[in-house]
Amino acid sequence: MIHLSEIIDHTLLRADATKAEILKLTEEAKKYGFASVCIQPTWVSFGSKQLAGSKVKVCTVIGFPLGANTSETKAFETKQAIADGATEVDMVINIGQLKDGDYAAVEQDIRIVVEAAAGKALVKVIIETCLLTQEEKVIACQLAAKAGADFVKTSTGFSTGGATAEDIALMRQTVGPEMGVKASGGIRNLEDMKKMIEAGATRIGASSGVKIMENEESTSSY
Repeated sequence: MIHLSEIIDHTLLRADATKAEILKLTEEAKKYGFASVCIQPTWVSFGSKQLAGSKVKVCTVIGFPLGANTSETKAFETKQAIADGATEVDMVINIGQLKDGDYAAVEQDIRIVVEAAAGKALVKVIIETCLLTQEEKVIACQLAAKAGADFVKTSTGFSTGGATAEDIALMRQTVGPEMGVKASGGIRNLEDMKKMIEAGATRIGASSGVKIMENEESTSSY
């Protein structure tokens, strides 16, 4: 049986995160046996060195947090992150293109990252649910699956809202049982996490991983 800690991406994506904070994050991840640390690309090399020899993976973000980078930039970011030691990448879709109904462009944007990862890293696709209609959420998940991504993910944690159990249930229903679904944004305690798992989440992104494990409420904004 998988322990709860093994599906948590222990996250620190703040712009003002310091080396000491990243070091603390990696130590906590090793202590609790989290699935990964999710950190900005600039910290991937440092984080991977700290986690060498452990089971904790290094996850980073691509086109973050707006998703409006060009596909070529996202591909470069992905390749660089893998070279630096990342084995999971969480990319943000081009939300404006989705809103415009340019679904071929959105799918291609995801596919380019999947191809850049080339089996060397899991690709999680952040659809930013708080900015989408129900129909757009479904379409975004379908496009991610079609493009060969490994996961769909609710949120960056830096927009107008985070994960909801309702969105997780919709995403799970859309992608079926084989694809991963990651809930992120606003998950601050064990109760929140359990609701997401019950709705169909197979990975949880949270900066409150330690608090969750200690079953304590966190005041974190992520």
